[in-house]
Amino acid sequence: MPDKAIDYIFEASWEVCNKVGGIYTVLSTKAKNLQKRHKDHIIFIGPDVWTPENPSPDFTESDTLLKKWRETALLPEGLCIRVGRWDIPGKPIAILVKFDAFYASKDAFYGHLWERWGVDSLHAYGDYDEACAFGRAAAEVICSLVEFFGEKAARSVAHFDEWTLGTGLLTVKEKLPQVATVFTTHATSIGRSICGNGKPLYDYLSAYDGDQMARELNMESKHSLEKTAARNADSFTTVSDVTAREAAQLLERTPDVVTPNGFEPGFVPAKSKFRAVRSAARERMLRVAKALTGLDFGNDTFIVATSGRCEYRNKGIDVFCDVIASLRGRAPRRVLAFVMVPAWSGEARPELRAAISEGSRSQLPDPVLTHMLHNYNEDPINARLHQLGFAAPDRDSSVTAIYVPCYLNGRDGIFDLPYYDILPGMDATVFPSYYEPWGYTPLESVAFGVPTVTTSLSGFGQWIASTTDNTFESAGAVAVPRTDSNYSDVVRRITDDLVNLMTLDENQIKEISEAARRTAERADWANFMPMYDEAYRIALDKHNK
Repeated sequence: MPDKAIDYIFEASWEVCNKVGGIYTVLSTKAKNLQKRHKDHIIFIGPDVWTPENPSPDFTESDTLLKKWRETALLPEGLCIRVGRWDIPGKPIAILVKFDAFYASKDAFYGHLWERWGVDSLHAYGDYDEACAFGRAAAEVICSLVEFFGEKAARSVAHFDEWTLGTGLLTVKEKLPQVATVFTTHATSIGRSICGNGKPLYDYLSAYDGDQMARELNMESKHSLEKTAARNADSFTTVSDVTAREAAQLLERTPDVVTPNGFEPGFVPAKSKFRAVRSAARERMLRVAKALTGLDFGNDTFIVATSGRCEYRNKGIDVFCDVIASLRGRAPRRVLAFVMVPAWSGEARPELRAAISEGSRSQLPDPVLTHMLHNYNEDPINARLHQLGFAAPDRDSSVTAIYVPCYLNGRDGIFDLPYYDILPGMDATVFPSYYEPWGYTPLESVAFGVPTVTTSLSGFGQWIASTTDNTFESAGAVAVPRTDSNYSDVVRRITDDLVNLMTLDENQIKEISEAARRTAERADWANFMPMYDEAYRIALDKHNK
């Protein structure tokens, strides 16, 4: 569909200018392509959860953008907005909304949701109120903008991401029938809950009833909202074939389009700078490891890592821990393994900061942790690494494991480098997910030329397996077959893959890195945007009918 067929695209998400999880990467990397196609006619709407003491690092406020609208906007009392640009490639317009005023009327609103749409909010808890308030607020902003633009917004699309924006979609459907709607589920709330509660998802998917499982797992309100939004959207999308099957079964609507997540290559250092970036990253990681453990790590140390959302089973962190333990006695080189997963962390360990600064060679107590943990005894990663004996490394240890339980945003107090500046220093990454609708972390790795291992249960892994020979040599990535019942086989296969990588010479590694980069080029957003065009076309066509 030609770009001119759409007047405006309004996309609302909890992660606009708010880095919480993988959806932030989806939106912030596709924005450049959307901005190129729809110059300032793509408007992102996010939550204003910031304060003067803690401002958003990604939002630049403007006094001139949409000035006339701001001066005349008729918004519900107490609804406050800020207009500016999202400080990412493309620098699209972003509107941040403070939605606290809607809490006072939430009960009446939930009653209306039940009467008008059949959404069950009776069993709501946790972040449900917050999500619904923001969804309503985002919808009110879209309504106000469309009214202001008038005929200039005659063919517009309102795009909502995840169950947390379900109330936004339903409000727009009711109050703004002239606008087409798109709903994207990046992971169904009930599917994630099934996996998070240790239940098998894949062997029994065809027998699961979403409503019944929601009652069993105390997920009724979130599931009800997500299912209602998905079934009432003009166009319903998800990010992979694996999640499309899940949505069809649990939400009872087959997605109209699968819209894979692409990558913006502008984040990757130029080849002329890559060697220096890699060298700096390795130096920093080895220095931190030495300060923490008191051990020496040579330049040929094999650095492997996993990262992503803190979901111990869903993200395969349990598998990663067992893989690095199984490398003991098998690895032909010294191995330094990092678990870079944000958890309930506190400040950087002061004694570690001092050791890094002073170049100390003494092992610190608890030499697996870089930051304090508020839930030290309950954290499953910390517990597993201790159980596997990584908290007592000695000079003969062939494998050292370090847990980094914080966001690597360049201000963590230990590495003080953003994740994208650390990633090039790794020799391999492993993301053995059990539940992974797409999988940005392995895609990020191949974009930086770092060989990666994922599984067939991730959207990215399925894409690799279906479009390549599924080898390091052809794709720079391998998707290991994973089911509900082959955990031990997955650990063994990934261990074998890593041992194999450690035995390759420099030229072979260079060829694999180039294959990885070619894979990332195929996943450039420019190649995936036609799927979004199709989703918007379906929404507009259905809306017009």
